[in-house]
Order: sequence, then structure tokens, then C-alpha cells
Amino acid sequence: MASLAAIRDGIATNLATISGLRTTGHIPGQINPPYAIITPDSIDYHKAFANGINTYNFTITVIVGQADSRTAQSTLDAYCSPTGSSSIKSAVESNRTLSGIAYDLMVSDMRNYGSTTIGETTYLAAEFNCVVQAN
Repeated sequence: MASLAAIRDGIATNLATISGLRTTGHIPGQINPPYAIITPDSIDYHKAFANGINTYNFTITVIVGQADSRTAQSTLDAYCSPTGSSSIKSAVESNRTLSGIAYDLMVSDMRNYGSTTIGETTYLAAEFNCVVQAN
């Protein structure tokens, strides 16, 4: 049975294939953008008989520099692209079984593209929904 921590770490490992993007499998105390934060949203239990499959829903929040920077917006746009070397979708889906701990995963959508404030600093960010099928 896959643990929540193992799934988060697997997603972080996939994201680490994007050059320059910082990420870990835990919620950081401080960030140094560009940074991807992986947080669990929900777990749907009993998707198959005898607890065979659970659906784990994660939000991957990608944070880049200042919201007023054109460079930050170009960087975030590249992360939001469905393909390419900076694509969050492509990186996360590059190892869909997370090296055998999941049956499958996918990035289903991107949402909430815009400014976000963390502490006293305003950043540009977007959220990606990642759905993982595991037991």
C-alpha cells in the first residue's frame, strides 16, 4: 500500500526533472522561487472492491518571482504548457506509476493563475490538480 508521503515524494521526484524548479515532498517553511509545493487535497477510498484502489488528489502550486515581472509570467506560462521541457504536466506524467507505487497518475487541469502573497511578498503562481490511483 502506497503512503501519502511516498506518493508526494514520487511527484516531487518527477518535478525535479524540470531544470531550475525547486520542490520537495513536504510543505516548506520558506520558499525560494521557482518552487513547486505538493499538498494533498483529498483521498477517495474504496474505488474498487476490498480497498483495491484509492484516488489521491493533490494540488501542485507552482510559484515564480514577482507578479509584476514579465519574465515571471513567461516562466509560469512555460510551466503551464501541456508539453515542453518546463511543462509541469509533462514532468509529473513522465513516470506515471511513480516507480511502481501507483497504478497511474495524471495532471487533470491548471487553475488559479495569478498573484499570490506569501508573508509580505507577492508572487505569481498557478495550481495544478494531480490525480493518483494507488492502493
